[in-house]
Amino acid sequence: MKLFVSSSPHLRSKKTTTGIMLDVIIALMPALVMAVVYFGFKALLLAFICVSSCVLTEYICRKVMKRQNTISDLSAAVTGLLLALNLPADISPFIAVFGCIVAIVVVKQMFGGIGYNFVNPALAARVVLMVSFPTAMTTWTNTRFMGVDAVTSATPLAAGEGAYSYLDLFLGNIGGSMGEVCTLAILLGGIYLVVRRIISPIIPVVYLGTAAIMSLILGLDPLYQLMSGGIMLGAVFMATDYVTSPITKWGKVIFGVGLGVLTMLIRTYSNLPEGVSFAILLMNILVPHIENLTKPKSFGESRKKGEKV
Repeated sequence: MKLFVSSSPHLRSKKTTTGIMLDVIIALMPALVMAVVYFGFKALLLAFICVSSCVLTEYICRKVMKRQNTISDLSAAVTGLLLALNLPADISPFIAVFGCIVAIVVVKQMFGGIGYNFVNPALAARVVLMVSFPTAMTTWTNTRFMGVDAVTSATPLAAGEGAYSYLDLFLGNIGGSMGEVCTLAILLGGIYLVVRRIISPIIPVVYLGTAAIMSLILGLDPLYQLMSGGIMLGAVFMATDYVTSPITKWGKVIFGVGLGVLTMLIRTYSNLPEGVSFAILLMNILVPHIENLTKPKSFGESRKKGEKV
């Protein structure tokens, strides 16, 4: 009989990185299906380009860095799918591929690979693309049920409250990034992840609740704000990223409150088209400090640093 000696924590779980990532991919399927329904098969093509580009980029990058390859854990595929769902359906494939390279090489692999990146790779790539290609990243096309496919349309946030009905916002017959338009699809994916215990509902609930309260304070329609832009997609799939979000219960609460406040302040007072990506990236940077503030004390240790009782 072999005995293994290792330091704590001694946790055992049947969940693997590959299994978790597969669940995330499954949870994203409703949003992808609705993107195809509303924008046509170009949405599916864009998703394929982004996923394959991220996987290939990670494979090459790990080979060049002489590290064990990690494409089998599906994390690169998740990054590619998330990035695709954060892009306009008509964006140039070359811009999308550039975003994939930024996400995998710069944000993920240069910091050590999965588990070491300090911000969400897909969102960081989206922000880089927004700064580098602002016109392409903010040019939206009508869904196939809004009229001529080639006609550009304003997102609910740009058009202003009342421009779209609650039903259109909920079902997704609006302009926007191809994965953020359908609130129903995102909620279905979120419920799946919670039931499978892949994510905790704390961050999404606190994030959306804080955003709703901030909307009331700022004189905005909370329901319209929650179903517009990328807040739903961000709350369920990006803010809950294991690597870039707190692990403690109160850390998650603080994280969610910060996200809600920042998102609504950026939406209301900045010249940016959306505040979700920037809010999540800013809070990602603060995660080490949040965890340090909320980490549980060891038994027998007082609240004062290093003092024993």
